[in-house]
Amino acid sequence: MAVLEGLTQRLAAITDKMRGKSRVSEKDIKEMMREIRLALLEADVHYGVVKELTDYINEKAKGAEVMKSLTPGQQVVKIVHEALLEVLGEEEKLAVSPSGFTVFMLYGLQGAGKTTTAAKLALHLRQKGKKPMLVSVDVHRPAAQDQLAVLAKSIDIPYYIDPAEKSAAKIAKDGLERAKYLLCDTLIVDTAGRMTIDDEMMQELRDIDNIVQADDRLLIVDAMIGQEAVEIARQFEEQIGLDGFIMTKLDGDARGGAALSIRKMTGKPIKMVGTGEQLADLEAFFPDRLASRILGMGDVLSLIEKAEQSLDEDKAQEALDRLRQNRFTMQDMLEQLEQIQNMGSIKDLLSMMPGVGSKAANLDVDEEQLVGVRAIIQSMTMAERENPTKVLNASRRKRIASGSGTSVQAVNQVVRQYNDSLKMMKQMGVMGGGRRGKRKRPKFDPSNIQW
Repeated sequence: MAVLEGLTQRLAAITDKMRGKSRVSEKDIKEMMREIRLALLEADVHYGVVKELTDYINEKAKGAEVMKSLTPGQQVVKIVHEALLEVLGEEEKLAVSPSGFTVFMLYGLQGAGKTTTAAKLALHLRQKGKKPMLVSVDVHRPAAQDQLAVLAKSIDIPYYIDPAEKSAAKIAKDGLERAKYLLCDTLIVDTAGRMTIDDEMMQELRDIDNIVQADDRLLIVDAMIGQEAVEIARQFEEQIGLDGFIMTKLDGDARGGAALSIRKMTGKPIKMVGTGEQLADLEAFFPDRLASRILGMGDVLSLIEKAEQSLDEDKAQEALDRLRQNRFTMQDMLEQLEQIQNMGSIKDLLSMMPGVGSKAANLDVDEEQLVGVRAIIQSMTMAERENPTKVLNASRRKRIASGSGTSVQAVNQVVRQYNDSLKMMKQMGVMGGGRRGKRKRPKFDPSNIQW
């Protein structure tokens, strides 16, 4: 998550330094606490949370179990990890009504990404086996209902809007009846946002809630607004009540202190996080996984889940069978590239790998280069993809370069990469006819990755 890169790099560097120590003195702990405090403040974490977190780490780090331990550096890392978990709280799932019909109400200020998040949530719930419906009760922004309709159509989710109706409560009532008529089991209510919180806005939200009787009242929080998110959350909680948060724009370049502040300062959980611009980029919030990633320890479980969601198991098996039959083609290479890109940012995927963690931010990964490789292969005929080495003469390569908007040199480079991949797989015994003996596995060093 790009929004936490700065904090991740700082804390990972601090804990790496401590991890390597065979003995930890009070001076080491004092220096570490200063660095952690600065790292948190730079990330725009609320000063109250910073004080509580650093006090916890300082007290635990000076304990006898650390000072006398054979691995005090690792003990300190463990304490920092536990402190982050203390701030982030425990995982809490979205509500499910025992009646069989669940209503989610989404609140938020204008610009927080509420309407897009409503569509993301609907898609997420459908993937979990639910039958959701969307309703927009925004009667203040003319294009709001149309925006929801466009998003709902793009993912084939039923929706209800009524641009002519000026009562948000009436639209909510009609939308609720429509959802039950269509035998949906979930209703997602996209409410109106405002530039600022006012009494009129809050009364409208209360009127809507009285009709739909929401099971989960979720505030959409923009991760890029920092500590201001805490005050916004407090006002919503005081006036209408909240059950949790969905945090958006965690893929942005802000400092991201809201993610660490809002749970501790309000007592309400972060339930979901938006991690990208695509409608599929919404995932459950796991505090333990985020804490591990902040310390550069990786997040294998999230990586596996992304692979399971994005990779086609049948295609992967077909590709493996062709490899064993010595038939790996550029079409296979294209399909693998597409599946990897469906999983998200390469840097984000690398950051989930243990041993890479925060180092991923320093890797020179050109995402656009992968787009160029795809364009080159897609500009080839199927015969050229099946046997590029024999078929691709100079005139064909010139045509492919023109069709993909690249150069002949770029086409040549892709063909060379394909041939190098074939040689490597044969040497490793992956392809038919390769060596079967055991080979020493090279040590993984992310700094050596060539893109």
